[in-house]
Amino acid sequence: MANVVVVFPKPEDAKSIRNLLVRSGYPVSAVCTSGLQALSAVDRLNSGVIVCGYKYPDMLYDELYENLPNSFDMLLVASQRVIGAGICEGVVSVLMPLKAADLVNSLEMLIEQQERRRRRKRMMPTQRSEKDQKLITDAKELLMSRNNMTEEEAHRYLQKTSMDSGTNLVETAQMLFALMKG
Repeated sequence: MANVVVVFPKPEDAKSIRNLLVRSGYPVSAVCTSGLQALSAVDRLNSGVIVCGYKYPDMLYDELYENLPNSFDMLLVASQRVIGAGICEGVVSVLMPLKAADLVNSLEMLIEQQERRRRRKRMMPTQRSEKDQKLITDAKELLMSRNNMTEEEAHRYLQKTSMDSGTNLVETAQMLFALMKG
């Protein structure tokens, strides 16, 4: 489940939004009343959505948005006047007065969007440096010469060992050299 951070200058507004989201099945990771609190909360999380108002004691929403990691999206709750004046590109907004269904549906849309991005990123092949690629190739050649394996068998062995040990291929190749030489 995605991390949700609620940021509103008035503590009672922040708690009301948190309660609404929790009742709708979204765990809220942090409730903040300033932009700096929100940035501090975000630092402890790897991705998620900021549900926030327009203005905090220490900054406006756009400054908070500029300082968020790329793995965070923003859902701005603001008046027609604020939204009509134009908001940052990439920020999703919900109009005040707030309708619970609008907030929950917009949050769900952002969470699904993040999940699609995460899946797409996982499907992309890993880009390795020449040094790392050479290390993997050398590890396969070592397996092929010492264990009479084909290149495909050596590659499969490295992959399986990597998955079993929870390390990436480069770390697995390094471990293989440490074991074979030691």
